[in-house]
Order: sequence, then C-alpha cells, then structure tokens
Amino acid sequence: MKHKAARATISDVAKAAKTGKTSVSRYLNGEHQALSPDLKQRIEQAISALNYRPNQMARGLKRGRTRLIGLIIADITNPYSVDVLCGIEAACRAGGFTLLVCNTNNEIDQEQHYLQLLSSYQVEGLVVNAVGMREEALNLLQQSLLPMVLIDRKIPDFSCDVVGLDNRQAATDATEHLVNNGYRALLFLSEPIGMVNTRLERLQAFRQSCARYPEVVSENAEVALSDSGALERIIHDFYQRHGGRHAALIVANGALTLQVARAMRRLGLEWGRKMGLVGFDELEWAELAGDGITTLKQPTWQIGYAALERVIQRIEGEATPVQEQTFHGELVIRGSSRPLA
Repeated sequence: MKHKAARATISDVAKAAKTGKTSVSRYLNGEHQALSPDLKQRIEQAISALNYRPNQMARGLKRGRTRLIGLIIADITNPYSVDVLCGIEAACRAGGFTLLVCNTNNEIDQEQHYLQLLSSYQVEGLVVNAVGMREEALNLLQQSLLPMVLIDRKIPDFSCDVVGLDNRQAATDATEHLVNNGYRALLFLSEPIGMVNTRLERLQAFRQSCARYPEVVSENAEVALSDSGALERIIHDFYQRHGGRHAALIVANGALTLQVARAMRRLGLEWGRKMGLVGFDELEWAELAGDGITTLKQPTWQIGYAALERVIQRIEGEATPVQEQTFHGELVIRGSSRPLA
C-alpha cells in the first residue's frame, strides 16, 4: 500500500536550508531584513522543494490571533442570506479575515451547537442572523465576550450592535404606495411572527400607515411557509370579502412572496388585475412573472459588508455604545401594484 507523504514541518525546512527554526520563522513572518540574502535564498528554495505550507491556525494562536470570523445564519438557501453572505465575505477579504459559515436551517437548537463549535475554533468575532436564541445560548454569548453584530433580527434583552433594513420606513413605503394607487383593502401576510422583530416592526408600520386612512380596511395573517393549503384559504377568503374594494397583499419576505404568487396562480387571481401584490425582498424572477411583481429591495450586500466592518471595529478595540445601523430599502414598482382606474 502506498502511504501518503508526511506534511513538511518547519524543522524540515530549517534542516534543508541548513539553518535554525528561528530564522525560518522570521522569514515566514516577513522579517526579511534580519536575514542575509544567501540565507533568505536557501529558505526560499527549501520551502519550494518541500512544498511547505505553514499552519496558519497554529501561527495565529501563537500570536493570539486567528483572523477567523464566525457567521451563524438562519437559512442559507434564502436569497436574502446569500446576498448578505457575499457582502460579509467581501469585507472579510478586505480586512484580511477568513469566514467560517454555519447554517442553522432555522433550527434554534443548532444555534447553540454552532456557538460552541465556533468558540472552540477561537474565532475573533461573530456575525449572527438569529432564529430565536434560548437562554443557554445567550448565556454562552455573554460569557464569551466575543465582539458580535446581529444582522436583521434582534435578540430580546440582549445588548448588541445590529445592522439591517429600516423596516418601519420600508413597510410604510409599501403600504402608502398601494393606498395611493387606489387599493382600499390590504392584507399583510407573514410567517409566524414569534420573536422575529423584523416581522413585528413591518406589521406595526403597516397598521400605523393604514390607520391614517379611514377608508382603508386592513388585516393581517400569519402562515407557515410550508402550509400551502392554509395560505390559499387565507388569500381566497380575503378576496371574497374585499375583492370589490380593490384588494391587495403585502408579503413580509421573499420566500413567502414566492408561495403567495403560486397560490394566486392556482386560485386564478391575476396580480395587478384582480388583486394587488407587493413583496419584501427583490427576487430574480419578480420581473419575469406576468407583468412583474412590485418588491421592496433591500441593500443586502451593503448590510453584510457593514456588519462585518462593525465586528472588525469591535475586534480592534472600538468601545462606543452599541448601535443600530439601518439602511433604506428601494421600492421597485412593477405591474402587480398598478394604479386602479
């Protein structure tokens, strides 16, 4: 049986270059001015001949730095999460950090597991898109004293920097757009709100906006993303009650918007003609569906980039009070919310 060749060590490099490990370490750390040209050349040749790759984790731990950032994300299949991840990754590259990504798949138990795992890797900071952390996970975070930033979702009674969308302004813009276009019965649809502050803030802003227009009937409903039957019943019943009052839907996120669009197709309710529709999150297919679906576009890449920048500031000793950094969304208007005659 052919055995795999052992990985070259720093001792192997020193032996091949006919020098000590201290000189090799100086070369690897960029302290070339401390080495003679001849010694530097011998070390370079030894590294090349042995195909030596330094253990970056071990070197980092020796210096007290790992240059690792942990990301705990609720659902990596969500287009929102993918765009945020790209922004975080770009900021990591710019700052010289490496990103470790953990996907909880919206499972609360997984959050605690990944927190413990990332702590064992001695990450220098964390970015968290939380599902709904339990007390054990919160205690673990507080004890770790790790620099951390939350994206999108806040954790109740947990003081931490947060970066995300200005949910109230976004929901207000979407609601007033429909009212100004003549819609008089509005239904706000979301997944179960629970402790997810983004859904609650959007619902509150929707209600407050509708309250300014006595002629507008407003309702809200919560439905599980996987319960297509319940979703169809909610939409059908709402249309039956208010179709003559120019009914429209506002959907709280992109994943649910897709399910709503499918349900409307099955029910024969053409958006923009029989019922208005506005969905949060810009999706690639939104402009291709019929006359297009009006969306509230989030600056997701910028949100991710800003969150990682904030973590790095904390890692480098920034001690200012925690803050919430919000970004404005952009209403991308298409045929699904066309003005009514």
